[in-house]
Amino acid sequence: MATDRFSKLSRRDFALGLSAGMAPLAAPAILRAQPVDSFAEEDGRIKRRVSSFKTHNWQDHFSDRRNNVILVDTVSRALHFWNEEGTVYKVYPTSVPLTDELTRRGRTEVIRKRVGPDWRPTPNMLKRNPELPEYVGPGPENPLGTHALYLTWTYYRIHGTNDTRKIGRRSSNGCVGLYNDHIEDLFARCVVGTQVVLI
Repeated sequence: MATDRFSKLSRRDFALGLSAGMAPLAAPAILRAQPVDSFAEEDGRIKRRVSSFKTHNWQDHFSDRRNNVILVDTVSRALHFWNEEGTVYKVYPTSVPLTDELTRRGRTEVIRKRVGPDWRPTPNMLKRNPELPEYVGPGPENPLGTHALYLTWTYYRIHGTNDTRKIGRRSSNGCVGLYNDHIEDLFARCVVGTQVVLI
């Protein structure tokens, strides 16, 4: 009787993906943690699609791309970015608010950018969880990760996270979270005045 070549692999081989035969099985987990590629847009059509996220056309949400545009789809848990020139379209997986009550939808914009943000819980967060610290400075314990884009809405930000388990889940208190390498990429592309819509 022929034996399955995978049955002889150790758990360590499987976890580390050391065997060449395991590469296809390990690839999905690896791909989820990698930055999302750029997408070029030509005549309103996207050359490549990300199959796991709903695609959007910027024209359905913005009248122009002045100062770049960001669309956050809280249902598919993805952030879409288009640059002003229309040559770059990027999609980033996100965390979204825990409940619909915490989710704010509508039109806003980036009013401040900060590398190494500090964090203070909102008054409502402290009511729900009095054990929270009143202040956390920049660093690995900071829930805002390495970069933050501040919006016109008080307490709402697009930011990184040091807890990567939150990405792709309903896990925030209102903000939109990205992997730290993704927020760093987005941060470099945005300017104060970048248009933002949450749906």
